[in-house]
Amino acid sequence: MRIVVLGATGNVGTAVLGALAADPEVNTILGVARRMPAVPLPKVQWRSADIVNADLPGLFHGADAVIHLAWLIQPSRDERTLRAVNVEGSRRVFDAVAEAGVPKLVYASSVGAYSEGPKDAMVDESWPTHGVPSSFYSRHKAEVEGLLDEFEGEHPEHAVVRLRPALIFRKEAATGIRRLFLGPLFPGTLARESVIPVVPELDRLRVQAVHGADVAEAYRLALRRDARGPFNIAADPVLDASTLAELLDARPVRVPAAALRGAASVTWRMRAQPSPPGWVDMALAVPLLDAARAREELGWRPRFSSTDAVRELLEGLREGAGYPTPPLDPATSGRLRAREFQTGIGATSL
Repeated sequence: MRIVVLGATGNVGTAVLGALAADPEVNTILGVARRMPAVPLPKVQWRSADIVNADLPGLFHGADAVIHLAWLIQPSRDERTLRAVNVEGSRRVFDAVAEAGVPKLVYASSVGAYSEGPKDAMVDESWPTHGVPSSFYSRHKAEVEGLLDEFEGEHPEHAVVRLRPALIFRKEAATGIRRLFLGPLFPGTLARESVIPVVPELDRLRVQAVHGADVAEAYRLALRRDARGPFNIAADPVLDASTLAELLDARPVRVPAAALRGAASVTWRMRAQPSPPGWVDMALAVPLLDAARAREELGWRPRFSSTDAVRELLEGLREGAGYPTPPLDPATSGRLRAREFQTGIGATSL
């Protein structure tokens, strides 16, 4: 098989490349990203391209499948740029898949595509995907789900798989995750046990996580199985205040949702961190995911628990861990994270 991976240098992309390279049925992998890494990987050929303006049909010609992971989270203060990549870029990808006659498309959707849902029960893939209006990430994921609905209706000859994972963590992605969501002012010492004495406790602050290696395996299985449609991807246990308190050796403290959102809003407006308050809204709104379909139809089983994934992230944050690709490499931030400050903390991309 010849596989094209768009967004191949990020958290999920690098994990997917490893999973595909280990599969004997995969012969060659074209890793596509805006910025080229220096790291050589088995079976991987690198190509620099931006999905906004690249000749995508040319890149896809002769491929057995395209895995579309390319997505912008920053610059969070420039939604025009975000939408050009996330929504219009995805539209170009889907059109190019049809033009190049690629048999299979696997798209990186998200729990963020879902409409507000329950926190005391889990939902399957039939739950509505209208997103959370105050989150640009959620709006864009929901809009691209609509584009895929249209694509499947117009091109039933293409097998389309949508993976909808929960929060994705692993040690190698720690610098990239900090850079995207916490910003240059976040000190790694805060990721140590007992340094944070309390964690916020809210009724709806219950989320799920999954290790990047397990997500990568889901992508590999989606290629190998005769699969179509959406698949929830999440590991146990659900992460709530008590689980996180035990993990951090901290104490749960009741906090109003408005206070948590207000803190996120103030620090974002002050450019103390790069994440707008819509991320809080999304975390409080999206439902918990039932991953039974992935287990039954893909044969997917997570090797890591959600708490394993969080522990790895915390370890990576403490150590400043990364991976030698531009989105994940600590060196990309520059000395004393100067290049991150130069972005205006969310105003431009690094």
